[in-house]
Amino acid sequence: MKKSLKKILFILLPILLGVFLIWWSLSSLTVIDKTEIKNAFQNANYFWIFISLILALLSHLSRAYRWNFLLAPLGYKPRFLNSVFAVFTAYLINLAIPRAGEVARATAISKYEDIPFEKAFGTIVAERIIDVIMLLLIIAGAFFYQFDLLWNLVISKLPKNPIYIVSLGILFLLLAGLFYYLLLKSTNAFISKIRNFVLGLLDGVKSIFTMQKKWAFIGHTFFIWGMYLLMFYTVCLAMPETSSIGMGAVVTGFVVGALSIATTNGGLGTYPLGVQQVLILYGIASNPALAFGWLMWTAQNVMILVFGGLSMLIMPIYNRNKP
Repeated sequence: MKKSLKKILFILLPILLGVFLIWWSLSSLTVIDKTEIKNAFQNANYFWIFISLILALLSHLSRAYRWNFLLAPLGYKPRFLNSVFAVFTAYLINLAIPRAGEVARATAISKYEDIPFEKAFGTIVAERIIDVIMLLLIIAGAFFYQFDLLWNLVISKLPKNPIYIVSLGILFLLLAGLFYYLLLKSTNAFISKIRNFVLGLLDGVKSIFTMQKKWAFIGHTFFIWGMYLLMFYTVCLAMPETSSIGMGAVVTGFVVGALSIATTNGGLGTYPLGVQQVLILYGIASNPALAFGWLMWTAQNVMILVFGGLSMLIMPIYNRNKP
């Protein structure tokens, strides 16, 4: 009973948080604000939205193709279309249940390509580690490129009393040291599982550099994330208010948007608000900034709903003659 309740809460809480944030953001808007946002949607140049969707599609196709580089050393060569269908299915499932898409992706490729689930899932975990590393590199680049702006933002959020700051720093170091010690020395079964999981993840990362086509894998990785950045930038061109913002704003907005997706299902509610706050920092008015966030979020998720739904429908038909 407790496990069922935990599963229900795991699914519902991010959705409820997203719905609450949507309600909160919309309820704070005046009639004039809503009119301005509506006009921004009506007057947007949807040619650039279309280009953004093409770039997003290319990134997803590249992700599906890159997956085969991880499966090949294990002795498996799935058909490209099955990899594409599985990737889009994962994106669709993630909109409903956080992180369940990875399980659905491994299940789909396991069912139609006879790849053991645990091996397929292991390659997806390795993929995610690389994605996290890429996001951290982009965050580091954004912080370096826009150091003054972001540093001042961080400082403004910290307590003014230096004693609090020093205390927080000491507490963080103590907790980090304690976690590191427990991770290495503890014999507790739960801690041991975490240690083995972390070591397994590190092995997954190391395997990327020993695979036969590692440079192709690395090239696709940079291509995927380059497309992510470009699709954000092209949507900026769709609105007059955001068409002239610099790359610093693009990279910072992209990072905040990417992090918000992990908070709720597909960034429901959090994505538009997070991107809005970044654009305001760069001098964009509040309403156009919010409209941009909703425009970006809506376009990408409509594409996932369409292609994810088609993938779930077509994949069994495509494999109907499979023994």
